[in-house]
Amino acid sequence: MFAALRPVLFRLDPERAHNLTLAALATGLGPRGRPDDPILATTVAGLALPNPLGLAAGFDKDARVPAAMLRMGFGFVEIGTVTPRPQVGNPRPRVFRLVAERAVINRLGFNNGGVAAAVARLAARRPVGIVGVNIGANKDSVDRVADYAFGARAARGVADYLTVNVSSPNTPGLRGLQDPGVLAALIAAVRSEAEAKPVFVKVAPDLDGAAIDGIARVAIDGGVAGLIVSNTTLARPGISSSEAGGLSGAPLFAPSTEVLRRFARATGGSLALIGVGGIASAVDAYAKIRAGASAVQLYTALVYRGPALVPRLKTDLAGLLRRDGFGSVADAVGVDA
Repeated sequence: MFAALRPVLFRLDPERAHNLTLAALATGLGPRGRPDDPILATTVAGLALPNPLGLAAGFDKDARVPAAMLRMGFGFVEIGTVTPRPQVGNPRPRVFRLVAERAVINRLGFNNGGVAAAVARLAARRPVGIVGVNIGANKDSVDRVADYAFGARAARGVADYLTVNVSSPNTPGLRGLQDPGVLAALIAAVRSEAEAKPVFVKVAPDLDGAAIDGIARVAIDGGVAGLIVSNTTLARPGISSSEAGGLSGAPLFAPSTEVLRRFARATGGSLALIGVGGIASAVDAYAKIRAGASAVQLYTALVYRGPALVPRLKTDLAGLLRRDGFGSVADAVGVDA
């Protein structure tokens, strides 16, 4: 079905096509996954996952279709980014397909209906499965740390885990929150409101060695459950487009995996790592796991390959684990780090 619909969807503006997809999923359309191979079951930061494949934040900003995505076969779903107050984001057009490169550039700017609306949807129809809430700050906020604390307090009752997004390139100054001094205060504020829910920090791929070491130390000292590595990149590896915004998709795979590997070494296994960036196959997911990821997330590959990617990736990943003699996902984590 996706193969037939893709030419139609690709004639539409990417954001409009995405909104139509969400509307269809909200009506109950969409595939239902089969039971997972037991070899894929794993535990990340105390969260029992039927498989390590997660849906990255950005697909379902307002918690409209988490149940549909879990039924599709994802092992966990992350909604958001949500901010304390609703905001419209940056001017349109703000999403651009790079078909030849199997990539996307976006400069959405945390467009969402606000954390209260998302929480209300989750509370009214809480799906069975692991759902995380990705929280951020409003663009015009005068106290961004307070915004994150507000988001944690609002979402803790419906979230299985919380993600602190300090790495979107589309909110001016947001990445400055990755500075160790600022990040330490931010983590403390969020954890004080999280009520024992696991807290992850989502970091950028555009980090040097010193920044990686600094973030790792602060994350460990601050008691977070883990890091999500990584967000979109401002770099343009092999890309000719001059559109501003964050790049995701296939060109991000290699640099984000290298940053993941460096975080695995810097944290020494003391934090759970979730690998994100350019995953479009089981080979990609397996490489992230071997580089140090206990679980992975994807989004952009769905734009190009559709929902059939999910069962194919899980079947192939189970085969790769068995081929190499691993009895579980956890056995393979970090073997190449």
